[in-house]
Amino acid sequence: MMSPQDDLIGHQTPQPFSKAGNSDPRFTERYWYTAHPIDGTELLLDIGLGYYPNKGVMDAFAGVTIGRKQHNFRVSRQLGSNPLDTAVGPLKFEVVEGGKLHRITLAENASGISFDLQFEASFPVAPEKQSYRERKGFVEEDLARVAQFGRWSGWFVVEGQRTVVGPAGWWGQRDHSWGLRSEMHTDETKPPVQAHKGFFWTWSMFQFDDMGLSIFSKEREPGQPLYLSGTEFSRDARGAVHAREVIAATHEIEWADDPLGQSIAVAQWHLEFNEGPPRDLRMECLPTRFYLKGGMYGGFEGWNHGDDMGALHSAHDVWNLDDAATRAAARTLSDHVVRVTSEGKVGSGVSEYGVASGYPRYEAPQRFPAL
Repeated sequence: MMSPQDDLIGHQTPQPFSKAGNSDPRFTERYWYTAHPIDGTELLLDIGLGYYPNKGVMDAFAGVTIGRKQHNFRVSRQLGSNPLDTAVGPLKFEVVEGGKLHRITLAENASGISFDLQFEASFPVAPEKQSYRERKGFVEEDLARVAQFGRWSGWFVVEGQRTVVGPAGWWGQRDHSWGLRSEMHTDETKPPVQAHKGFFWTWSMFQFDDMGLSIFSKEREPGQPLYLSGTEFSRDARGAVHAREVIAATHEIEWADDPLGQSIAVAQWHLEFNEGPPRDLRMECLPTRFYLKGGMYGGFEGWNHGDDMGALHSAHDVWNLDDAATRAAARTLSDHVVRVTSEGKVGSGVSEYGVASGYPRYEAPQRFPAL
C-alpha cells in the first residue's frame, strides 16, 4: 500500500514504507521514555510506542506512578494509509530534531492523564551492541537499540492535578529499538506463560550533572555476562563530551524484604572500560517504579504488543501497588527510580532487572518471576 510518506526519500528496500524489509511478523520498532524528578519526589512517567508493519498495527502507552498508585493508558490503531504517522489516538510522538529534541503530547481522554512534554538530550545517542540470539537454527532476536539521556520540560495532569516540569529538576531517559524482538508472554490470563530459568539481567541508565552511564547485562554465571553493552559519557569543563565502552561488570546486590515481588534495595557495581580507570558505583532503589505491564509488556489481560484491536482501541486503569493481586499480575518487569553515587557525585536514573530461578546467587527473590 502506498502512503503519503512514500513521497519522502529514505526507502531501504524496493517496497513502500508500509512494508518492512523483513516479512517476519515479530519485526517491530519501539520508542520508550521515562521522566522523573531528581529530588526523590515519588513521581515517574513512562511512555512508549510500538510499530508493527507486518501486523498492520501501531500501539502506545502512557503511565504515571504517584506514590503507591500507578495510572495507565493504553491505545492501539490499525496502520491503514498512515503507517508512519506516530500518533495513536490522543497520544502523539514528534521528533522535532533527531538526536536532540522530541515532543510527546497526550490530549485529554478518559484516563485522566494528559500532558505536553519535551525531551531535550543532555548527551549524544549511545548505540548498544547488536542483540542477536539463535536457538536450534531459529533466530529468536536480532535487534538494534540506541539509548539517550535528557532533561524534560512542559506539564502533565493526572486526576485534575497539574504539575509543571522543568529541566533543572526533571531528568530522564529514552531508547529507540528496531528489528526482530523476542516475544514475551507473561500474561496469566492468556496462557501458555513463558518460564524463565537461571539468569540475572539488568538494563539501567544512570545520569549525573556531567556524566551519563548506560549498561545492559545478561548473565547465567555471576560476573560472566553472555551479553554486555554499556557506554559512559562525561563532559569536561570546556563542554566537550568523551565516551568510553563498558567491557566488564560485577555486582553485589542487597535485595529488599518485599513480600510481593522482586525489589533491589542497594546494588554495588564495579565497571571496567575499554580505556581509563574502572568505576565503582552504588545504586539505591527509591520507592517509585512503573510496572511495564501497564504498557502491555508481556501482555496484560489478553492484550499484547502488536495485537490488532481494531481501527482504534484504548483502555485505562489505576493500580494500587500495595495490593497483592495487582503486584502478582504486574510481575517484576519495571522501571525503578534509583539514586546513584560514584566518586563523590550523586545522580539519578532508572533500573530494570530480574533474577530467575536457578541463578547461582540471590536465591530469596527467585520465588517471584524474573520478568
